[in-house]
This record gives sequence, C-alpha cells and structure tokens, in this order.
Amino acid sequence: MAKELTLAEEIGRTIFTRFRKELWSPFVNAIHQYELIQRGDHIAVCISGGKDSMLMAKLMQMYQGIHEIPFEVTYLVMDPGYNEFNRKKIEENAKTLDIPITIFETNIFAVANNQTRNPCYLCARMRRGHLYNAAKNLGCNKIALGHHLNDAIETVVMAMLNSSKLETIIPKARSENFEGMELIRPLYRVKEDNIIRWCQYNGLEFIQCACRFTENAAACGSGGGSKRKEAKELIRALKEKNPEVEDNIFRSLHAVQMETFPGYKADGGLHSFTEDYNTNPTGKFTRNKSSEE
Repeated sequence: MAKELTLAEEIGRTIFTRFRKELWSPFVNAIHQYELIQRGDHIAVCISGGKDSMLMAKLMQMYQGIHEIPFEVTYLVMDPGYNEFNRKKIEENAKTLDIPITIFETNIFAVANNQTRNPCYLCARMRRGHLYNAAKNLGCNKIALGHHLNDAIETVVMAMLNSSKLETIIPKARSENFEGMELIRPLYRVKEDNIIRWCQYNGLEFIQCACRFTENAAACGSGGGSKRKEAKELIRALKEKNPEVEDNIFRSLHAVQMETFPGYKADGGLHSFTEDYNTNPTGKFTRNKSSEE
C-alpha cells in the first residue's frame, strides 16, 4: 500500500511533475550556470512571506534533499514589524510547506515610517543590513533572495527609461560591507507568471505587500512601486504582440555587444568607445585589465 503523502509533499510533488519545466528546471539551471552553491555553504534563505521567497524556500529544501554536494540551509524570516495578520500568514504558510523557519524581530517599519523623505529607500537598506547581520551571526556565508527573471528584465527597462543607464541585478554578488558574505538569486531564471500559476494550482495564498507605509496602496500588490509597475505593464503589453519578449530581454542580458556601444561605465568611471577606437588598429572594443578584474 502506497504511503499517503502530506500536504507539503503533495505541493512539492507538483514542482517535480506539473511544473518541472517551468520551475524546477530553470531553478536548477540557474544554480549550475551561475555556480550559486558550493560544498560546505551555509545559506540563509531569506523569506519575506511573499510567493517568490516561499517558493524559493521550498525549492531549496527539495534541492538540498537530493543534491550530492553537502550544504546547510537556514530558512530566515525577518519580522520588520508585520501586523498580526501577516505574521500569522507567514507562519501558517511555512507550516503548510513544511519549512522550518527561524524568525527574528526588528523595528524597521517603525523607524522607516517616521521618515518623511525616502522611507522606502531607508527600509530597503535596513532590511538588507539586518539580514546580512543575522545570517553572519548564524554562521552563514551566503544569503538567498527571491528575485526572479521578471525582476531582472524589469530592472533593466526601469534603468534605461528612468535613470539613463543600462543595468540590472545579477545572479550573485559579494557583499561590500560584510566580509565573506555573498548574495545569491536562485530564482533568476524563473518567470513570475509560472510562480503565480503554481500558487493558484495548489490553492496557496501568500502575503503581497506587508509594508506598513504602503499596505493600503493599490500599487502594492501589482509591482511594488510606480516605476516597476510601469515597466511590468510595458513588458506585458509588448508580450501581447511578441510572446518571446521576456526571453529576448533576458537573453540580451547575457549577450551584451560592447563593440556597438558608444560608452560604458566600469571601475567607477565613464569610458568612451574612442579609447579603444584610437588605440586599437581594428577599432574593436577590448576590455582593459582593471575592468576584467
């Protein structure tokens, strides 16, 4: 007689079966392609309570269970001052998914919401600092955040249209303020629409915007801010005419043709194509030693 599966096991099975192509494969591919996990890592999987971080936690749990290279995971939840409903929802969803969370308290919302200028910027900086510090105190050498493919392509669109530059988030980065700590993004190749479909298929509901400053704002559950919402809507509109637009933007992040750009920024300074054009007989772009490092 077959063993009856728990609810968490049934939900996990859908990742391997129904959503293997949409969730499991791009998750594993990102780990391998970007070399996100190494032997002996202790990773703080940071859970905000939203759909992205909760799925990431479940994927990491499943990956750890079958991976041959040993690594340790702590499922870390920072409470920045959630209201009672959101705190309870996070705890209930973690129980449903069988994720053993470690919660620590902060007063981030209280501090940020008293600021009249740039409270969201302050909140984001404080969140990141508290997460790194808590992870380091737990003996972790990496923190994992739930940014996905759409976060990456929306960021490059926002930067181009609003900040006059081409930049985006990358799959991993070393911390400048916490020596020996590294940030990784295991969902980097996973599309947001597929995360939503997985949630709907399993009847899962996660918190959306838990911020006390904006929790009543209409934009909160649809992009997290006006500029990102605009980028999301623009990409969605383009996708109606070209279903490949998300993939095309994402692939372009991995195939930047530097020879065709009149300028670029590296090593803290702006550079012109003329630097190479005037010194290289072929006129082609060549990266100098410092920019390679």
